[in-house]
Amino acid sequence: MKLNKIELKGYKSIDGTSGQTILLSDVTVLLGANGSGKSNLVSFFKMLNFLTTGALQQYVGKQGVSRLLFYGPKETESISFTLSFESDAAHDTYEVKLSYGLPDRLFISDEKITYHKMNPPSPKPQKYFLNAGGSESGLGKDDQQTSKILYKLLSGIRAYQFHDTSDTAKIKDRGYVDDVKYLRNDAGNLAAFLKMLKDAQFRKYYERIIRHIQRVMPQFGDFDLDPIPGNKDYVRLNWRDNTDSSYLFDPDQISDGSLRFMALATLLLQPPELLPKFIILDEPELGLHPAAITELAGIVRSASQKTQILLATQSTRLVDEFSPEDLVVVERDDEKRCSVFKKLDAEQLGDWLERYSLSELWEKNVLGGQP
Repeated sequence: MKLNKIELKGYKSIDGTSGQTILLSDVTVLLGANGSGKSNLVSFFKMLNFLTTGALQQYVGKQGVSRLLFYGPKETESISFTLSFESDAAHDTYEVKLSYGLPDRLFISDEKITYHKMNPPSPKPQKYFLNAGGSESGLGKDDQQTSKILYKLLSGIRAYQFHDTSDTAKIKDRGYVDDVKYLRNDAGNLAAFLKMLKDAQFRKYYERIIRHIQRVMPQFGDFDLDPIPGNKDYVRLNWRDNTDSSYLFDPDQISDGSLRFMALATLLLQPPELLPKFIILDEPELGLHPAAITELAGIVRSASQKTQILLATQSTRLVDEFSPEDLVVVERDDEKRCSVFKKLDAEQLGDWLERYSLSELWEKNVLGGQP
């Protein structure tokens, strides 16, 4: 079961009247300038994860209702979305309407699921409603099989941003060895997660991660993930170089770009049974060497055979690693004051692509998405 379409209205820079329909593939690359609306779609997925895990009001409280509704509650009274899922066996939709209410809150005024059996096909879809009027979704509490399937998919959405590699970043700090249920969105438990892969039945995946790191950091030998002396419950991202030296390096002795690539490689090359159901990466190319960007694109394509991936980027180098069908161009419509999402059509670009790369077409503004 894959998420193949989002119809979204009233959320942040997406208007509440016509809204936007966004088509998704195994890999979807959002390409657009600063302020176009890429990050708003990324944040929608974050909200979706809060919604399906019973923490919508926590998300609304942190963000503020005025920031979530298109130009605030005076102009937009609700956020609505329809998520369309497809498999060989069924086509399902999940529809939600979040309405503005006092004092400064959003509540679920409509929540509906449609199930259409495809193998063998049923004559018409079946629809049913979940409890409306509450502050949290009823999806996770519903006993119907379609609800359980959709809940598992949506609660498995994970958004990642590995930008923080400062001296106080969690990725550089010691971590609890048992914090390994999943890789955290800031890679704060990277050392513990790698130790789990190295020590358990996933050793071959750990070794694959090491090989990819060595391709972009040739001096890298291996991680040293022994527990911290005097405290066996904690581990740190220490490492050794490829000279078989006894010298132990700490995570502060890894460049920012290399550290981010280590986190990306671990996320995307982990065992398939541990992969999130849907991965969102916000500007993963930040600080990476061009060779590392090429390597990243390769492991993204490999991981997309097991999960869906959405990338938000401004990197021309990364864009050239994908096909036109993977790209969704995001730009701002100044007249309507909203974001517009447009999936590329390879056939329409056929003549252009014979002479230019995708990045060149973007720079020439043939694709759109430029300031």
